[in-house]
Amino acid sequence: MFQKKTQSLRLTLRALASLLTYPDAQLREVLPQLVEVLETEQVLRPQRLVELQALCRQLALTDPIDVEAHYVETFDRGRSTSLHLFEHVHGDSRDRGPALIDLLGTYERAGLHFSASDLPDHLPVVLEFASTQPPEVARSFLGEMEHILNALFSALLARGTPYASVLAAILEVAGRQAQPVPVSPEPEIDESWDEPAAFDGCSSRGQAKPGQPQPLHFVRNPRASEGVSV
Repeated sequence: MFQKKTQSLRLTLRALASLLTYPDAQLREVLPQLVEVLETEQVLRPQRLVELQALCRQLALTDPIDVEAHYVETFDRGRSTSLHLFEHVHGDSRDRGPALIDLLGTYERAGLHFSASDLPDHLPVVLEFASTQPPEVARSFLGEMEHILNALFSALLARGTPYASVLAAILEVAGRQAQPVPVSPEPEIDESWDEPAAFDGCSSRGQAKPGQPQPLHFVRNPRASEGVSV
């Protein structure tokens, strides 16, 4: 399927971002609308749409406790499947801080003010930002992360989770192809994820505590100059 250069990606990117958020009752309630958006904008290949429709059905029909447990086990219990993209590149090294600052600068130069409870490299945040940009800018921005997205796709594929289809869809939107790459072995859970009780079981290397609200708020900055590309 060929895409027009002017084709909108906004709703598709926001739908994909939503599918990667914690699957609470609010998300499960809007799953039919997400499917409708993906079908209407027609950015993805038919087979990819079928995969995402199947994921939405699974999220809607499976016991909510099992759905939420699967999400936590998938994204909060291993660095290779972390939705914080810079963990795949910098881990906990000092380089991650400057990388996050640079990413914030990208958001600000595009005229957006970032205000969210998560870090700017959280993939749903990245996708929401991309959704605010012209299609070619969004594709280029996501394409620069191709190696990270393919690593995350491969780790999800190795776990046999349908969430791998969401990563494949993101790469497809970016004009790239999802390609399996070698997945590094995970360290022992006790070694890399345990935290003192004072942290309420929420690892400094994982995501935010499951079930807590994580709103994403990008608002136009009136002082920012217009026409700045990423």
